[in-house]
Amino acid sequence: MVTDTENPVLRVAPAAPAEAAAHFRASLAFHADVSDVAAALTAGGDPGFVVVDSRSTESWEQGHVPGAVHLPTALIPAQAERLLDKAVPVVTYCWGPGCNGATRAALALAELGYRVKEMLGGFEYWAREGFRYETWQGGARRETDPLTAPAGGECGC
Repeated sequence: MVTDTENPVLRVAPAAPAEAAAHFRASLAFHADVSDVAAALTAGGDPGFVVVDSRSTESWEQGHVPGAVHLPTALIPAQAERLLDKAVPVVTYCWGPGCNGATRAALALAELGYRVKEMLGGFEYWAREGFRYETWQGGARRETDPLTAPAGGECGC
């Protein structure tokens, strides 16, 4: 039998259940899943938040979430108040999980007084999960990547 000190998973013991619940609740206050954002945006009516694409113009033109506001991170201090309502929560995204641009944008917006979440997976996972997106040429959609989402669309989580 492997002891806790030999097991890399248990070398540091799991948190107590109450601490774990507090941590995961806090995580959900800061992050939104791509599929949850897509479901809210396509449900009809006001989703209750605005999506902000914090990437460059060239990236925006390659593809962006339909209805998103284009606000590159560097322009947030000068343009956020003109483009966004502080009463409406903001969901930021950038390229994907290997990029912290959405995190920097969320920080900049929070420092200006906006309630904000970061969309986990960014545009990469939006496209990989097969959601429709806009480009400078019009709408597009990629085939769902079975490694990121089930073909039927519902992962059950």
